[in-house]
Amino acid sequence: MVSQMRKQIIVSKEEAVFWMDKNGNWNNEHGKFEHPKIIKYFNSSIKKDEKGYYVHQVSDEVEEKVYFHYEDTALFVVDIKEKEGMIFVLNNNDTVEFDSEQLFVKDDNLYFQTPEHMVKFTPRALLKISKFMEEKNGQLSFVINGKIHHVE
Repeated sequence: MVSQMRKQIIVSKEEAVFWMDKNGNWNNEHGKFEHPKIIKYFNSSIKKDEKGYYVHQVSDEVEEKVYFHYEDTALFVVDIKEKEGMIFVLNNNDTVEFDSEQLFVKDDNLYFQTPEHMVKFTPRALLKISKFMEEKNGQLSFVINGKIHHVE
């Protein structure tokens, strides 16, 4: 059996017909995407390479990369899993372990920074993580398993 090369289609940010707003909502010229399955598909298809973030789609004959504009960041914490620590679930289904040294606040929003990505917390994720938050004298901290983690 001989493997067949897939045709590659690459769409630049300038040619893309959709984008992500600062709240992680997908949009096109007609407005915000509303269908949950389409939103989930787009989110789960987010990848990143040296040119930036793109939506990745592969079929038997075609591999497509559509680079897209985003207002703040392309990745968002959408859920929090509590295990022996805390696991952040991202909109593209990746998971990241809690690390307080990666957390920071910017413009009244909570983010974390990895070597590859800046990730913003959605309101739903903030609500779930809020039970671990403390604020004293303007210093935001998380208390997890009795240990205090300060946020810069």
